[in-house]
Amino acid sequence: MASTYSFDIVSDFDRQELVNAVDQTVREISSRYDLKDTKTTVELGDEAITVNTDSEFTLDAIHTILRTKAAKRNLSQKIFEYGKVESASGNRVRQDIKLKKGISQENAKQITKIIRDEFKKAQASIQGDAVRVSSKTKDELQAIIQRLKQEDFPVALQFTNYR
Repeated sequence: MASTYSFDIVSDFDRQELVNAVDQTVREISSRYDLKDTKTTVELGDEAITVNTDSEFTLDAIHTILRTKAAKRNLSQKIFEYGKVESASGNRVRQDIKLKKGISQENAKQITKIIRDEFKKAQASIQGDAVRVSSKTKDELQAIIQRLKQEDFPVALQFTNYR
């Protein structure tokens, strides 16, 4: 039996689920009567989703569709970072929606501070864009997970490599 137990705190999303959500969004745009003739394009890149449509009103409707499809596929709304709306050629609007991945140094420090202050027997260390938490008891690790779920961080947190 191991003397210490650990898990990692990461911020990531399932890329295939995002591909499916964007695909469903495109399908719904092409079939909805109010969006059918807008010549809207939704393109998924490596780091962002680019939306090109004819007005800010339809852009708002597309945001709603995308958020709904993502939520149905268990993707957090916190992975989307909406950029500013730019005007494109032909009296159209374009917007880039960045996809957030990884825990920033600032958020990682905040997480480790909560763990240090409230759980004296646990150790937390920042490893790149993840945080590793270790303790001698599994119960303490589960208490840490529950405590971090109560906190509202600007990124979606997942708890992986629980051993």
